[in-house]
Amino acid sequence: MESSSSDRTLLWLVAIGFFMETLDSTIVNTALSSMARDLGKSPFSMQLVIISYALTLAVLIPLSGWLTDRFGTKRVYLGAIITFTASSLLCAMAPTLNWLIFARVLQGAGGSMLLPVGRLAILRAFPGERYLPALSFVAMPALLGPLVGPTLGGWIVQYFSWHWIFLINIPIGIIGCFATWKAMPQDDFIIKRKFDILGFTQLSVFMVCVSVAFDAISEKQFSYGVILFLFIFGLASLVSYALKAAKNHEALLSLELFKTRTYSIGILGNLFARIGAGCMPFLLPLFLQTSLGYSPLESGMAMLPLAFAAILAKKIVLPIVTHFGYRKFLIGNTIFVGLGIASFYFTSNLGNEYLRMLQFFIFGAFNSMQFTAMNTLTMKDLEKRLSSHGNTMFSMVQMLSMSFSVAAASSLLSTFLSTHEMLRAFHMTFFCMGALTCTSAWIFGQLNLVENVEGKVSVTTEDQ
Repeated sequence: MESSSSDRTLLWLVAIGFFMETLDSTIVNTALSSMARDLGKSPFSMQLVIISYALTLAVLIPLSGWLTDRFGTKRVYLGAIITFTASSLLCAMAPTLNWLIFARVLQGAGGSMLLPVGRLAILRAFPGERYLPALSFVAMPALLGPLVGPTLGGWIVQYFSWHWIFLINIPIGIIGCFATWKAMPQDDFIIKRKFDILGFTQLSVFMVCVSVAFDAISEKQFSYGVILFLFIFGLASLVSYALKAAKNHEALLSLELFKTRTYSIGILGNLFARIGAGCMPFLLPLFLQTSLGYSPLESGMAMLPLAFAAILAKKIVLPIVTHFGYRKFLIGNTIFVGLGIASFYFTSNLGNEYLRMLQFFIFGAFNSMQFTAMNTLTMKDLEKRLSSHGNTMFSMVQMLSMSFSVAAASSLLSTFLSTHEMLRAFHMTFFCMGALTCTSAWIFGQLNLVENVEGKVSVTTEDQ
């Protein structure tokens, strides 16, 4: 970078990309009921709007590193913003659910490049000691996405229409395209390395098959025989990748990562804990609007205590983890998060509003500390030579768990709705997802009884 003004422009450019991606991940949730009404669908059949986006992110994140090495950060980042912006327009124009799902897949393709490529651009422009302060700067606007997303989405839906939650991306995207063209430096070198097409295909088949199988249970689209086939075929693809990668040093994601015990425990703990907790941004707005009679704006406002608590909790998680150690903290906090999810079993339209706000606040605090501690544990002991592979797999697991979480919660809710009235079905779904989260504490129990907490627990854009 040639000047301080160029440095600042690049930082704001990447921050805009981070903000667009994180905002879009949360703003849609409060609009699902309105989308369903306009598209002639049941609110309980809208989970594919969330799953298609998260699954596309998970599938394409491993591709981002290769594309950046092959075509350069500037070209890939510009292409990502163009794709994200154009697909946002397609989402707003959607006349049917299938159209909307297709547009969300395209949006996920653009979003899958925004975070990893933006982070790489910062790394190359701010080497050494300048990297962490620069990354912290671009992360802060991204933390605002989960804070303003639900409330902004509810306000837009109530006073305008759900189409505008996608249309607001267009002016931001246009500014981002112009700034990328002017401010992002072009790479001086291009690496033409071989891409592991077979490994990418095997992992993609696994993720898609399992997600489709989960969703098919909730939608009752296929027979149980077809669903069982999808599960087995997906798991067979994962096993075949593992057998190939064990003997291939150029595999898409090296299995050598799992020789680091904290990494393997962190990845598995992230996956299963997030499958339980990751459904809450989807379930809560739907629950408030369909069972408790909240308006879109009221449901968005109800999520504010959770978002505020999430930000405040990041200030206190470091001393708590340092005092108790990762093992004790994650075992206890995971159980608290599970109990917090299960506590919504007792929520009804007769409850005290102030107690409900307190419930949201407490759950948001424990949930935020959980994500921060899990993320730090996963990456803290990984060798530098494996950091790229480790970060890619970590990002992929985070997005995959979001897809699995929404699909699993939708399947449970659909099953309970067939035999119980709506409020009771939601209560039982919360209880089951809370129980699932509690069981993931056993994974963190495999950490060493005595450990040193080294390094700083930092807040990144992937803490959620």
